[in-house]
Amino acid sequence: MPPDYPTPQTSPKPRLLDEVRAAIRLRHYSIRTETAYVGWIRRFILFHGKRHPREMGAEEVTAFLSHLATEGNVASATQHQALSALLFLYREILKVDLPWMNEVVRAKKPRRLPTVLSRQEVQRLLGAMEGTHALMARLLYGTGMRLMEVIRLRVKDVDFGRGEILIRDGKGAKDRVTVLPQSLAGELQAHVGRVQRVWESDREAGRGGVWMPDALERKYPEAGRSWPWFWVFPARQLSADPRTGLERRHHCYETNLQRAVKKGLRVAAVSKPASTHTLRHSFATHLLESGYDIRTVQELLGHSDVSTTMIYTHVLNRGGKGVVSPLDHL
Repeated sequence: MPPDYPTPQTSPKPRLLDEVRAAIRLRHYSIRTETAYVGWIRRFILFHGKRHPREMGAEEVTAFLSHLATEGNVASATQHQALSALLFLYREILKVDLPWMNEVVRAKKPRRLPTVLSRQEVQRLLGAMEGTHALMARLLYGTGMRLMEVIRLRVKDVDFGRGEILIRDGKGAKDRVTVLPQSLAGELQAHVGRVQRVWESDREAGRGGVWMPDALERKYPEAGRSWPWFWVFPARQLSADPRTGLERRHHCYETNLQRAVKKGLRVAAVSKPASTHTLRHSFATHLLESGYDIRTVQELLGHSDVSTTMIYTHVLNRGGKGVVSPLDHL
């Protein structure tokens, strides 16, 4: 009789959403993109009674997007994000040809003018804030950085000698350099000195260090525990890494800064519908008002196309296109 050989164990086929997560991580997309895409795909499947996406097509995608617009009353940007998630699912995971995607009705994205605070309103807002959140708000306005670019800032990327901040892996996976305000350098340096004590405490306790991008954690295992890679704005408490489950020190939570800015706007009696991103809009607008050329502002903001930056030129024309109303001549 032939000898009995062990039957090879076949690993179970991964679930669809696990395949989506693996594909997103392979492409080094952010954890926010992963969370958003997985969420939209799950909602799409549940909306159609848990049918497999391979069994569905343009009619089901259009029905889902229409539901978001009519019943969910979502903005066009939200609808576009849902569509991007479904495109990723069909193209990258299911490997399905999408000629029917041309038939999907897409929401028209409105072209809105950004809300901009005056210099006096910015001064009142910053004066109404205090502590670390006030420092972060000053950075938002003084550098033109986006919310998450400030939140994820590393010690190594702040160059006090050159008076500049290097923004790593910004929107579109691009690096850029922006100005470090001289009036903020001393306060930021003192803050970094206090943060260093937090880093020293973590190191003495043998904690796992901070999260490292891409494959750097495998390539340089000790870099995550080093001072240059530490967060400029670390969280007060340790938390579990959403991907690995490791407990470590993450950057501070962005919602806390958003709430602090909202509170500052109320205290400062600013009636405009502003947010943390409004400080970036104000940075660009005030630079143009001061006479800086649009190409310089484009580089500081990290825009790929100068036409994106040109939206801020609307404030340079006082009134409607710079026209003096005939009422003012009476």
